[in-house]
Amino acid sequence: MSRRLDAAIAALPRAYPGPGGAVAVLRQGEVLVRHAWGWANAERRMPFTPRTLFRMCSITKQFTCAALLDAVPDPSDLDDALRARLPLLEGPVPGVLHLCHNQSGLRDYWAVAMLHGSPVEAPFGTDEAQAVVSGTRTLHFAPGTRYSYANQNFRLLSDLLEDREGEAFADILRRRIFARCGMETAFVAADTRALPDGTEGYEGSQASGFRAAENRILWTGDAGLGASLDDMVAWERHIDATRDDPQALPARLAGPVAFADGAPASYGFGLSRGTEFGRAVFGHGGALRGWRSHRLYVPAERVSIVVMFNHLSDAHAAAVDLLAAVLDASRSVPVADLPVPPWLGTWREPETGLSVRIDAAGSGRVRLRFGHVAERLDIRRDGSAGNGRTLLRADAGGLRMERPQENQASTLVPWSGEARPDIAGRYRCAELGAELEIADAGGQIYGAFQGILGRGRMELLEPIGQDLWTLPCPRALDHTPPGDWTLAILRTTDGRVADVEVGCWLARRLTYAKVGA
Repeated sequence: MSRRLDAAIAALPRAYPGPGGAVAVLRQGEVLVRHAWGWANAERRMPFTPRTLFRMCSITKQFTCAALLDAVPDPSDLDDALRARLPLLEGPVPGVLHLCHNQSGLRDYWAVAMLHGSPVEAPFGTDEAQAVVSGTRTLHFAPGTRYSYANQNFRLLSDLLEDREGEAFADILRRRIFARCGMETAFVAADTRALPDGTEGYEGSQASGFRAAENRILWTGDAGLGASLDDMVAWERHIDATRDDPQALPARLAGPVAFADGAPASYGFGLSRGTEFGRAVFGHGGALRGWRSHRLYVPAERVSIVVMFNHLSDAHAAAVDLLAAVLDASRSVPVADLPVPPWLGTWREPETGLSVRIDAAGSGRVRLRFGHVAERLDIRRDGSAGNGRTLLRADAGGLRMERPQENQASTLVPWSGEARPDIAGRYRCAELGAELEIADAGGQIYGAFQGILGRGRMELLEPIGQDLWTLPCPRALDHTPPGDWTLAILRTTDGRVADVEVGCWLARRLTYAKVGA
């Protein structure tokens, strides 16, 4: 092991502080690092070891797709069965491959659950999932045209596999993937309340203190994998060992994917496709409240990295730190003295209807709030700003936002003016059968959602422009919440409030009609 990699490993517990963690680094199928530290359960003083069970969360998605490809070489054979699971859907129905590539157009069901009033720590099991998914009437884009993360894409895949194979998804994974790859202790940890060995996930920070995270989701193909570091090492070794076999499952998972118009897609079969330090990288992260993980593979270097934290530090950043050490590479640093672009402020994206807020982030960066998490973009010498995933640039038509990973580019609409506070009332979304209540409480405007899953908490709305507000959702069922919901107020010709269009990156373009004061 190199001195730089040794130093990077030693720095992790303080650079990414929390109760415990584990990492592995492999090259050419050989383990360079297999290391764990801290506590799997700090209260019970259980050490974190390479054999500790862990919630891999969304890393599950590639295993779901691997089982699908192994059982059904042509996934489109299940398209008719998928249609039967979306009985109310109007218009085009996505195919199974659209699910695999997050191109289905379905609104994410954990985001929609918040519109149905779900409390953050509420139970969300099979009945709740079925109610939300089967109630889908419209998509927020045509299948195959865009990318948007939707966890139920992969839950549906596991449901379809169970129907096809006539056995539980856990048994399908064990037979088709885990046993074949030597993942001896991997299993489907569907119930997020506890792991059988007592490992705990933690919320909080070193400054505020850590507390055991409460989760009550029941999940399957979307995020249900439970595995140890040793299990993940076995998976990485299997990937490297079969790297030259185009018919092997890892190669099929990493094959090229495109959108309907032929544009290349950077996500497919539960794997992100990107670049780090000039090399192609395949990988995925996983997160739930109390759990963060990331794995990546660099084919040109035959390098694998696995990071597992039972706390909320940035596992992706830690994985890139380790990759930089293995490759003896350096991250690019933004130029701090470049002028701040003149196009900071509030905008709207015309296709999604979502608000776009841009402000200075210091040290040569701007902050973009559009997706479900804020992005930092490096200011460039030509006046644009980008981060390899999103580009903002001014042209003759205005400010362009390009997001090639979503197959989307548009000219943003500038938004200014004052938000009038005369919006209190009850609003109902006919598609969801859910409501939005907006209230004036002592001169301050608050809002909350409610529906089949309960009554959400009131949140203080933020006015950001003429008839444009945001409703914050900083915590949700999933680790990564919807973020800010955009509320666009629609008025009649005489100025009365008629509707509110509600959306976030995970669930867009839902209309709520005013039904009461």
